[in-house]
Amino acid sequence: MRKRHNAPAGGAMPEIELAAQQAIAAAGGDVVVALVTVLARNAELGRELALSRVAVSNGFSRGWHKSRPQW
Repeated sequence: MRKRHNAPAGGAMPEIELAAQQAIAAAGGDVVVALVTVLARNAELGRELALSRVAVSNGFSRGWHKSRPQW
């Protein structure tokens, strides 16, 4: 795998690039389809997380959802 010029520092990049390549391969090589699929899944997970914040008490979650940054 070649080094990206704008790659973030740290050791996670190879795993992220591998996941990106797998998503593109699963989309039949279409990068736009892969990106839309990933963004849709991210939105779905965000909705699930929002539901869990309502359903789970602050004590049970040990306060983790209160410290989440607001985008």
